[in-house]
Amino acid sequence: MAINFSPGNILRLTARLLQFVLALTVCGLYGTDLDAAHKAHVYADSKWVYAVTVAGLSAISSIVLALSSFKTWFFSWWDGVLFILWVAVFGTFGKIYLKADTQGSKGVTRMKHAVWVDMVNMVLWFLTACYGAWAFWKAGRKSKAWKSEAEV
Repeated sequence: MAINFSPGNILRLTARLLQFVLALTVCGLYGTDLDAAHKAHVYADSKWVYAVTVAGLSAISSIVLALSSFKTWFFSWWDGVLFILWVAVFGTFGKIYLKADTQGSKGVTRMKHAVWVDMVNMVLWFLTACYGAWAFWKAGRKSKAWKSEAEV
């Protein structure tokens, strides 16, 4: 199997790698609080569970999407779904932590940084959703043009 080193393929793989790394980063940032809650025998806040779930879905999806070599509408659609899920994560934690005063708290500082990682995740999934939709549309247009020429 030959590897295609076209600029588009390199860009796609780079975006997927960034999505994977940043999803794992979010798992670590929010997982710290989930672990602390577990050790203290208190309930895990649903906001943190949601963030780690979205990050986990993103990590798995980025690997699957990086390894797939064909274009389907589903992949672009799934990128869009993950973008919307990241919008919710960014909005939820942005509202809580962006204007919060750290007052020397390392936990609040860590969460302020996590919000920016959430935003970058959100932007990356938006860009890959747009690129996927464009690539699928372009491939479909080529296919239709080819069919119409063959019918003549």
